[in-house]
Amino acid sequence: MFWRYGLLCCGVFACSTAVIQIKASHTHPLVLAALRLAIAVVLLAPVFASELRRHPDGFTRAHLRRTHLPAIVLATHFISWTYGARMTFAAQAALIVNLAPIAIPFFLHALVGERITAREILGTVIAVGGVLLLTAHDALSGSGDTAGNLVCLGSMLLFAWYLALGRKNRDFASIWLYVVPVYLQAGLICLVVAAPLLPTFAVGSAREWSLMVGLAVGPTLIGHSLINLSMRHFRGQVVSVANVGQFIFAGAMAFWFFGEQPAALFYAASAMVVAGIALVVFASPTAPPRLR
Repeated sequence: MFWRYGLLCCGVFACSTAVIQIKASHTHPLVLAALRLAIAVVLLAPVFASELRRHPDGFTRAHLRRTHLPAIVLATHFISWTYGARMTFAAQAALIVNLAPIAIPFFLHALVGERITAREILGTVIAVGGVLLLTAHDALSGSGDTAGNLVCLGSMLLFAWYLALGRKNRDFASIWLYVVPVYLQAGLICLVVAAPLLPTFAVGSAREWSLMVGLAVGPTLIGHSLINLSMRHFRGQVVSVANVGQFIFAGAMAFWFFGEQPAALFYAASAMVVAGIALVVFASPTAPPRLR
């Protein structure tokens, strides 16, 4: 049983490296988002081909049409997340973007009619209160993180919307027949948007390429795969709360690599956010969907 907890912890850690690699990279956010998705698609293409052979009727034009909106939402999330991660402390960025479990019930209510409970509403109020506390402190102290907090909050809402769309499209024959086309289209959207900036990418930089590959392999493939594997061994609510712990790993790494040290109020606000998320996910009868 211990190894299962170890895999969950490794998955959370792998996901938490995203904000560190984004902040370490000098690549423009638009180009970074495009390359991260492009590399992920290349790595996942064999998996998609294998699943298509297993389910020859599992991906039709109708299925393709259903992936258009999730791709647009995911592309917008990745772009905004890349900007937001560089605008505020790594720990704050990771904490805010992982607020998704509190927003998902509201998107699911709008998309598939799932009922929202009073505890979910209360948990949302508590968690959002923690974020507002952080943002107000940043605004009043002149630390310059206010805009970054708001960008990360908007990115979180896009992420929650994307996850809720995944829940709506869970009837695909294979998870990979859904997520790979979504990644591909999202990557193409980012490439089109980033086209004028592509010449700014340091093609000859081994450092930048390693960070691009690291983002595709670490958080996207290893992190999300281990999180989903953990969903088979633990209740979804447990995995959701554990995943919020990304901000702890991100904060420790940011302190080590960048010397970032959040204000004392950050820890009180973090406790509010974690308490609110825990209240929401443990009030839910089913596991909140997450990125596959």
